[in-house]
Amino acid sequence: MTADRLRLVADGDIIAEHERCFGRDKFIFNPWYYLPVLERKSGALRHGIPFQEWDLPQSIQKVRNQLLKQPKGDKAFVDVLVMAQGAGLETMEAACALTLELGVINASVVINELRRLLEPPRVKSLVTVDSLLLQVEPTADCGRYDSLLSGRYVH
Repeated sequence: MTADRLRLVADGDIIAEHERCFGRDKFIFNPWYYLPVLERKSGALRHGIPFQEWDLPQSIQKVRNQLLKQPKGDKAFVDVLVMAQGAGLETMEAACALTLELGVINASVVINELRRLLEPPRVKSLVTVDSLLLQVEPTADCGRYDSLLSGRYVH
């Protein structure tokens, strides 16, 4: 514990860290700590105190607003948050921005963009087989084309 931070430790691991609050009747919430509650009660997203003044980046806020207008939108946004928890807020912000560019705003698209951003780049390697290597270089022979003009190809 420091003068301005409070750390909760279990078995030697820091499980939570909070900014200290010195005023009366003041609360400081970290909404990420409440995700397990949201998974069971997604309606808390609209009315829960930790989420009411959650300062999210603009792209995430736009996606959230669009999802909350849809049927089961609370649950959809919670699914996005759960996926983004391990990825971080910056990655989630980028995924939401990409989703907004696409113009199709639903949880599946955001989660797909998150997965694409988290996936390591695939290195394309071409495996050549020695038996497919050219053994004899072809020669340029325009006479071969003249042979096409004679015979059955001419009308």
